[in-house]
Amino acid sequence: MPHRGEHPGVAGGHDLMKQAVTLRLGQHLTMTPALQQAIRLLQLSTLDLSQEIQQILESNPLLELEEDAPAGDAASELDGAERVETGDEDQIPSELPVDAEWDDIYAGSAPGPAPATDGEDSAWEYRQSILHETPGLHDHLLWQAGLSGLDDTDETIAAHIIDLIDDDGYVHEWESLVARLTGLLSLPAVRIERVLRVVQSFDPPGVAARDLPECLRLQLEQLPPETPERALALAVVGEHLNLLAQHDLNALTARVGAARADVERAIELIRSLTPRPGSPFSAHEDGYVVPEVLVNKRDGRWVVGLNSDALPRLRISPLYQAMIRRADKSDDQVYLKHNLQEARYFLNSLKSRNETLLRVAQCMVEEQRPFLEYGDEAMRPLVLRDVAGKLGVHESTVSRATSNKYMLTPRGLYELKHFFSSGVGTTEGGTVSATAIQAMIRRLVQHEAPNKPLSDSRLTQLLLEEGVKVARRTVAKYREAIHIPPSHERRRGA
Repeated sequence: MPHRGEHPGVAGGHDLMKQAVTLRLGQHLTMTPALQQAIRLLQLSTLDLSQEIQQILESNPLLELEEDAPAGDAASELDGAERVETGDEDQIPSELPVDAEWDDIYAGSAPGPAPATDGEDSAWEYRQSILHETPGLHDHLLWQAGLSGLDDTDETIAAHIIDLIDDDGYVHEWESLVARLTGLLSLPAVRIERVLRVVQSFDPPGVAARDLPECLRLQLEQLPPETPERALALAVVGEHLNLLAQHDLNALTARVGAARADVERAIELIRSLTPRPGSPFSAHEDGYVVPEVLVNKRDGRWVVGLNSDALPRLRISPLYQAMIRRADKSDDQVYLKHNLQEARYFLNSLKSRNETLLRVAQCMVEEQRPFLEYGDEAMRPLVLRDVAGKLGVHESTVSRATSNKYMLTPRGLYELKHFFSSGVGTTEGGTVSATAIQAMIRRLVQHEAPNKPLSDSRLTQLLLEEGVKVARRTVAKYREAIHIPPSHERRRGA
């Protein structure tokens, strides 16, 4: 009788136990921690990542800065798993785009734009002085809503939902919002719920949740289905979170009817989640922008590289590595081996971050070459799922890779998000990006007569003459987005 609560966990026999052990060794220990850490590192800006690196250097003696290491020393003899740097050129992904050359990516000095004139130096300094604030959570969510393919009504609903999200990433006063929108827009509540689910699919995972269990559930649902103990973790956060909060592992094991070891792994997975998904977007101390990606045109080709000067180069300490090879079981050896594993996880996660960022940036440059050649009016429509589809990754991965990241090009310094833009149809059956339309509106307004400014209706007609079919209200929205006042406020002179 005392063992009845444990019996369901072993009732499946040795085959079930063997399968659980196989999952643990094959996926949990090698994939899950690195995957979780790589996801977290990917969304950090260079400045935040530098702080993260500094913290791990202080806490893990196995990691050290690589500063003028002599050729042929012990560190150079480590295998790939033990010596993974931020610029490891021996482990390039096989699908790396042809326009990204590794010699150009991690050369002694990173490639930059063509030699700058005094005017370009001034432009660089100006951009450095103004592009220093981390985009807020609301701006980040509104940007994703604009690229999610929602119609005007659903985008309005999304904006109302996003407006209620607090700095931690939670939606408050949900019932009152539903009541207000159903009356204001004459829409059924089910449609508002549907838009909420769209917003909940945005980055960061767990955003727009109405309570903690929903926040954790959303994060778990975005993990790969094969993640070990994902289903069990979903059951815990859905029905038994109170037992987890009380640290009542015996009661929790009995309630879910699983083996204690499986429950412990599910709890470990839950603890890897964040209860405050909006916190990375909280206000930071102002600093200067460091471009993560550098783009330059060489011999008629656009070359994309990561800024090798932006982050320190790391290695595993050859001194401590030699000490571990004694392979005894002393407390010191256990401590060193634990830190070696953590160091490998971090280096591999850092490498994964850089490879993903490089692939995303290269794909974006390939798609937006006309913009780099000719400017904003040549910007093509591009949304998250376009890049995600080409690279075979999830849209949230692309969103994380482009969040708070900057690209230095011969045209100037841009946030990576600048290269995304929704599209509208043309009279010839093609599409044109919102960024291009905004640039066209800006050009038309710049050449208007001061005493007879162009109305939104007239701008609509002129755009149509250039092959762009767009509604007047859309023209007004784009005009406001680029901070151009309406025609009656622009009128000057007699």
